Amino acid sequence: MHRKTLSCIVSSLLVVALAPCSSALGQGPGPVHFRGLINDYSPSTVKGGPWEMHGTWTMDLTGLSGTANFSAVMTMSDDVIKVNNVSVIDPTQPGQNAHTHNIQLTNATVTWNMDGCPAFSPSTKMGFQINGTVSLLTGNGTNAPFETTPPSSTLQVCVTGGYDIPYSVPFSNITLVFSGPATSHFGTQAIHGVVRTDNTP
Repeated sequence: MHRKTLSCIVSSLLVVALAPCSSALGQGPGPVHFRGLINDYSPSTVKGGPWEMHGTWTMDLTGLSGTANFSAVMTMSDDVIKVNNVSVIDPTQPGQNAHTHNIQLTNATVTWNMDGCPAFSPSTKMGFQINGTVSLLTGNGTNAPFETTPPSSTLQVCVTGGYDIPYSVPFSNITLVFSGPATSHFGTQAIHGVVRTDNTP
């Protein structure tokens, strides 16, 4: 039922037909909640990299207003050791230099296409994205040392997947792409994750 209701909401928004598309919607489309996991590595070219990244994320689409609030919490650590004063990757020594990040992007406009989103193989078929300047980017709870005050890094978040047809999952993948000061720590590449669940309240 939740999948059917969400698909109905998304279809309505895509064609800008804001009337309810089933009795399940009641008075019309309401907030839609997404959440999932992040699991990836940064490039070795960033300071201290490569970093191992793990986290969880949530996104709330605020119904008819066409905006979204995104939040992620992430742990990062490396597996680099010093050998003769040279950094060497040692997979048997994970969890070094562990730290956390809180990331928020608030009141971001939802764009119902994948233009400029990272590509996948096999490819994703449909989706949406939000873009904007982060409202929060911490390192161990305070403003990240690589970030300005207030934050000026921008973030693109893409949620994509298969077609809305049987034997397919419309929302399966998420990517985060930073620009600005945050790239010195996260890199400019896509950070990958999965959509674990989606539902309406």
